[in-house]
Amino acid sequence: MPDLSQIVKAYDVRGVVPDEWDERLAELFGAAFTEITGSRAIVIGHDMRPSSPGLAHAFGRGAARRGADVTEIGLCSTDQLYYASGALDLPGAMFTASHNPARYNGIKMCRAGARPVGQDSGLADIRALVERWLAEGAPEPAATRGAIHRRDVLEDYAGYLTSLVDLTSIRPLKVVVDAGNGMGGHTVPTVFAGLPIELDAMYFELDGTFPNHEANPLDPANIVDLQARVRATGADAGLAFDGDADRCFVVDERGEPVPPSAITALVAARELAKAPGSAIIHNLITSWTVSEVVKEHGGTPVRTRVGHSFIKAEMAETGAIFGGEHSAHYYFRDFWNADTGMLAALHVLAALGEQPGPLSELVSAYDRYASSGEINSRVDDQAGRAAAVKGAFADRPGVTLDELDGLTVTADDWWFNLRPSNTEPLLRLNIEARDSATVDRVRDEVLAIVRG
Repeated sequence: MPDLSQIVKAYDVRGVVPDEWDERLAELFGAAFTEITGSRAIVIGHDMRPSSPGLAHAFGRGAARRGADVTEIGLCSTDQLYYASGALDLPGAMFTASHNPARYNGIKMCRAGARPVGQDSGLADIRALVERWLAEGAPEPAATRGAIHRRDVLEDYAGYLTSLVDLTSIRPLKVVVDAGNGMGGHTVPTVFAGLPIELDAMYFELDGTFPNHEANPLDPANIVDLQARVRATGADAGLAFDGDADRCFVVDERGEPVPPSAITALVAARELAKAPGSAIIHNLITSWTVSEVVKEHGGTPVRTRVGHSFIKAEMAETGAIFGGEHSAHYYFRDFWNADTGMLAALHVLAALGEQPGPLSELVSAYDRYASSGEINSRVDDQAGRAAAVKGAFADRPGVTLDELDGLTVTADDWWFNLRPSNTEPLLRLNIEARDSATVDRVRDEVLAIVRG
């Protein structure tokens, strides 16, 4: 019997196909999803991985057997699936493993209105039901099976996004986009159609084996080609999407990466211009700059734990207009509180095109501090090493500690956060300071304790 503890994660289902899960299991997940959501209709989409169409269709068969009508939107980005869930007001399932290698696949599930399904909001119940059916046999079909039909929502998705950002009066821009053979190659041409943008497309061929590089733009190795193309062509900006195109990473006209915190601050300022006084959500690893910019523009910064379920819950509770994470996930109230890198990218292009200067000059106001990036250390005792770090800093004058998510230590001119990985024996360290020399000093001190 499959070990669901290995594939049902905190926020999604993910594992190797067919070793850890297959179409038979996908069908049971579809039936369980229908049972737990109690919905008589669902929407399903999938990415370009070789196993995705079969898994998605099997999930739909399982849902239809339990009496739910199924709308299959076919190839789509994850945020396109969220659009369909919001616009159609249906629970949804997206088949993707994001930037994982080709042999992996997964399911991101949401309730109607793109509300997330995680361990505490239905995923644990779905797992328990599938495990029961694996042990006792699949449930009998409903008296009336649901119908399965296809629907293309790409044009509607693109039209909705471009309705949220006015790009009609911007100056012409040359933009390089690296889709990494992922779903950006499917969505970008339609979203950018009709905009004053000269598109230089890289790796737009949909190929779930990722022949050119991993579709994970947060790894510097995977944006080297994009950086080189931007420099070689004199482009105004470069964009890199991950495999399911829900995250977007930006490089400026020099080919230099723009930190996601700077994008968060820039978009926050633009959103606050539309809704003065609103709350803006940011996780605790984003730059000090974010909360500073939010306050400067009359908004209220709200600090949360890392992870989309925490961001979305806080957005729903506070009515926040926007939220951003250090991992290049960007959440919008106007997009059902769901994350869409594409909408963030449109904001960046609008901000760039509304003024004459280069992107590097524009974002400099939103990139005020030095940072380490995420530094991972493999350790045998996560809790013990973290406790040792806490002990080393607990009694220092002028230093405060909090444990909202891992350990955050803050001084006047620096802060760091040390968090355990949920899936690997790693401690993740992020540091920010007013200058790079201080970053290096704090890094060396913390790592000496972590790595013993």
